[in-house]
Amino acid sequence: MVRRCVWETLACLSTALVILKCCSVAADEVTCSGIVPMVYRNDKISITDFGGVGDGRTLNTKAFNEAIYRIKHLKRRGGTLLYIPPGVYLTESFNLTSRMTLYLANGAVIKATQNTANWPLVAPLPSYGRGRERPGGRYLSFIHGEGVHDVIITGENGTIDGQGGIWWNMWRQRTLQYTRPNLIEFKDSRNIIISNVIFKNSPFWNIHPVYCSNVVIRHVTILAPSDSPNTDGIDPDSSSHVCIEDSYISTGDDLVAVKSGWDEYGIAYGRPSHDITIRRVSGSCPFAGIAVGSETSGGVYNVFAEHITLNHMGVGIHLKTNIGRGGIIRNITVSNVYMVNARKGIKIAGDVGDHPDENYNRNALPVIKHVRITNVWGKKVQQAGLIMGLKNSPFTDICLSNINLHGPTGPRNVPWKCSDVSGGAIQVIPSPCFELTRSNRKCFTHF
Repeated sequence: MVRRCVWETLACLSTALVILKCCSVAADEVTCSGIVPMVYRNDKISITDFGGVGDGRTLNTKAFNEAIYRIKHLKRRGGTLLYIPPGVYLTESFNLTSRMTLYLANGAVIKATQNTANWPLVAPLPSYGRGRERPGGRYLSFIHGEGVHDVIITGENGTIDGQGGIWWNMWRQRTLQYTRPNLIEFKDSRNIIISNVIFKNSPFWNIHPVYCSNVVIRHVTILAPSDSPNTDGIDPDSSSHVCIEDSYISTGDDLVAVKSGWDEYGIAYGRPSHDITIRRVSGSCPFAGIAVGSETSGGVYNVFAEHITLNHMGVGIHLKTNIGRGGIIRNITVSNVYMVNARKGIKIAGDVGDHPDENYNRNALPVIKHVRITNVWGKKVQQAGLIMGLKNSPFTDICLSNINLHGPTGPRNVPWKCSDVSGGAIQVIPSPCFELTRSNRKCFTHF
């Protein structure tokens, strides 16, 4: 009877935790609720039922694989919740299955083994054509879901620890054979919720939904040292209807970066990222706070970011692409951003990022248009803005309003720098470049 009560309490928590968090948000603030419903799982199992030991030393790969095999093949009505009790559960990479909840209790840690020699390899993503860092395949993400649906990763702020230090050193020492593993990746999947979990020390990108739809990421904390290479926080990639909110991210690369494929491979694959919402996210990193790119060859449209708080940044808001990318970036709206200590406040550039090989099409020019950036305030910002379009593909309809970015010692900072751009600007301090100060009525209407 006691065990039953514990499970019933746990089940209520797994369903209600996000609801309780939603109640803490002001009633007039929009949330991700409703995009993917939080599902109650009648069937509940614990990793300890399959021999899991949380002593930080015992390898639990077999326990995770057997528990998930049971979930996949018994197919309980409504799915199954896999409970991870307090403790440190060392494991190799493992795959999730559909209609499951991975629930981490308070004090639970799922920790990646540092045995990189036996790490599984998978084929490169077709929209990248090769590994992002090295030619050929790539290492499987630590926790992976492919072709799955109705999956929830949640809990009571338990931790998923990638122990990325060994991978970062391989990258620094140039001894990597293949591209490093992401911490969490969902591929070709739908109806995903990630909430109330701490992610730390990812070997590479932290959370990577690719070719996915209907993804909610909320109330997460993502941590990695500021010098950890390429540890992006959340990278929606050729994915749609993604909502990221109420989270804190501090990593060694971009906090949130929207992507859609790399040069000729992304163009051929042709799957854009669209309808991406980012709200109430805060954090710090040496690169960009909110980024689009630089891999945008499949196109990116309908991105909406608001109420963003940034501290100690490379660039606050960064749209980045390159010759050879192709792809259209359009309908990007960023509003209500506060930043302190940044090298650049706003950067939109067509000369950022490398290429997978020498076969990219130099005539594949990206297009950036219909960008709205409004209500941005910052201090200790070295340069307010830099917008550098391409001579043969100028950036158009770039519209700025109500922006005030103070320099390190007061109102003045490095002047704006612009080329090959048209649009408009009102109430922008310091005054932007001439290309944006001309009156443009189209700028301040809806898309």
